[in-house]
Amino acid sequence: MLMDESSCRERIARLRELKLEQTRAKITRLGSMDADDHGTVVPPADFHWKPYPNHPNGSFYGPIGWATNFRSLMDAYPTYVEPFDALAGRMMVYLCSYQPNNWRPEFDYSRLHAEQEKYGLVHGIGGPQHFAPDPLIGFSLGWGGLLREIRRQRAAHGPKQEKFYQAEEEVVLGIQTWMLHTLEAIAVRQKEETLPDLQENLREMVEANTWLVDNPPRTLREACQWWAWYNMAARIFNGHGAGGHIDQVLLPYYERDIAAGIINDECTIYYLACLLLSDAQYYQLGGPAPDGHDTTNRLSYLILEAAHRLGIPCNLTVRVHEGMDEQFFRTAVGHLCTDRLGWPRFCGDRALVQGFMRNGYSVELARQRIAVGCHWMAIPGREYTLNDVVKINIAKVFHEAFREMMEDQKTVPSVEALWKLFSRHLSRAVRCTAEGLDFHLAHQKDVNPELLINLLCHGPLQRGCDASAGGVEYYNMCVDGAGLATVADSFAALEERIERERALTWQEVDKHMRNDFAGSEGERVRLMLRNSERFGQGNSLGDAWAQRITVRFTKLVKAGPTPGGRNMIPGWFTWSNTVSMGRKLPATPNGRHAGEPISHGANPDPGFRRDGAPTAMARAIAMVQPGYGNTAPMQLELDPGLLLQGEEGISILASLLRTHFDLGGTLANVNIIDKQKLLDAYDHPEKYPDLVVRVTGFTAYFASLSPSFRKLVIDRILQI
Repeated sequence: MLMDESSCRERIARLRELKLEQTRAKITRLGSMDADDHGTVVPPADFHWKPYPNHPNGSFYGPIGWATNFRSLMDAYPTYVEPFDALAGRMMVYLCSYQPNNWRPEFDYSRLHAEQEKYGLVHGIGGPQHFAPDPLIGFSLGWGGLLREIRRQRAAHGPKQEKFYQAEEEVVLGIQTWMLHTLEAIAVRQKEETLPDLQENLREMVEANTWLVDNPPRTLREACQWWAWYNMAARIFNGHGAGGHIDQVLLPYYERDIAAGIINDECTIYYLACLLLSDAQYYQLGGPAPDGHDTTNRLSYLILEAAHRLGIPCNLTVRVHEGMDEQFFRTAVGHLCTDRLGWPRFCGDRALVQGFMRNGYSVELARQRIAVGCHWMAIPGREYTLNDVVKINIAKVFHEAFREMMEDQKTVPSVEALWKLFSRHLSRAVRCTAEGLDFHLAHQKDVNPELLINLLCHGPLQRGCDASAGGVEYYNMCVDGAGLATVADSFAALEERIERERALTWQEVDKHMRNDFAGSEGERVRLMLRNSERFGQGNSLGDAWAQRITVRFTKLVKAGPTPGGRNMIPGWFTWSNTVSMGRKLPATPNGRHAGEPISHGANPDPGFRRDGAPTAMARAIAMVQPGYGNTAPMQLELDPGLLLQGEEGISILASLLRTHFDLGGTLANVNIIDKQKLLDAYDHPEKYPDLVVRVTGFTAYFASLSPSFRKLVIDRILQI
């Protein structure tokens, strides 16, 4: 297909308006959505499907339980065809949402419950996906080739692995069934369509999908359609959202089609926009190849342009490295400044590569570890990580240490005594987390197996075992800390107000914390604590404590592997757990009220400086990187009035990002948004249906968020 610019823009604009209509329908039917903006649409009112349980508790488990239900759901799945869209299919319901109990009760880990609850651990047991497939496997084999590989390996492995291969076969057959049903629906729409250009689009849609039922993609359109089918199926299965190195994966198809004269750049932009619309997968742009050369190409620019014209929530990450195309970097920053939709994000290559090498890996392998999630880094198809699943609430750890110190009559309260207790409790929290990871890896295959991602990994089909159970080559288990600023500012406040100034006593602080700073005297004490030297101010007590905590947390996580021998990699990231972790936490010495959110990831708490200086934040967060290849993202909120317009504004923000990465930063998420507009949207979200914000690692329509998540964004942005 060849397209002119006006036709391309017209179709993308129509798809964008349709997306807004569909989002309003989802909010009306489903309510708030505090997660990535998936490409789902509301299912037909008469859609009904029931799972087949294979356990007395009414749930389904293991490869056969999941595969049987997936194929059944795919056979009943509603079809979706939009004549303005280049790609067929859309998600409507998720198989994982039909599983009433997500952990098999026979696998009992109650021995860990007490410490998991005590330290506020998000233990990760039963956590699905959160690692990355290699789409090139699917592009080379297609569904028919995958099916043949499954059957070949099934015959070679014999009865012992029968259930595993039977399940993988059922999954592929289920996807093919969904595609065939969709082809029938396209044919119906084709007969109904009266506009010649849309009739032609539907004809090409039929041609592409007829081929793709069994065969690998040949063209850019077919490659985008195949990837969309896989992404949607994997998202339906268990919420998978890791994309890949999009401008590398699709480049051969683009170059071949351009050389053959069957597409032009406008057509390419249209196909890419349709792929981005189908689901907000996490894709990396640019970065170094294994040998270090820059991978930026013409397609990298076209992907940015497609996202720009589409103007919806998007999860593109630009890899910033020393040899990158400087014009591409400025173009990406320019979209962030002018579109103001929270994308793209930027990750710092040097710290990520050098950090991952500290685990014993080569530089070539470290460069293959790409950005594929909220803060995830993973080697596509070769590494199992559980990124953004396991979290230690160090604010809860601090609370337990503080309570023990104040209630032990033999202990004289002091900051150093508290630090020793905090370190001891943190060590126990890390140990409990490590035991939980081993338990997960021992049983996940028999509870929630990774049947979809197995298909696009190097090893599971060949070895006959799940990616969670030895199917892939590398196991690097992510362990994130949460609540850094809450704890750093608490230590700093206690040191400053009690030990340095002697303005308060330990007993006074303890009493007012127990009473949640009630009354005028409690508020006076709270404000004294709140206005102590805080993390992010620069050369402050809070900065010193944040760095000390990071060193201790990192050493404890890296002190050794799990008892089962798995490598653990530390990071700082909270995602949405800022709210849930805060709800269960009493008042803290940084002046935080009981039940309020804990601090966000590696960020200083909002209001850490009166000027809210972005450079101060960039420096502070760069100083608390654990340094082993996982990220500790910077969440930055900027008012457009603070940036100069045009090229000068782009230069300022580009320089800030470069500074952060030169200092050791790993990932930057940036919101550029008018404060007054956001305040009005908070009170009247219905007035701003197209307002997009970066919540944390993901972007979303502001109107689709729950009140607590909207407040989370508001509280950060009110400080700018």
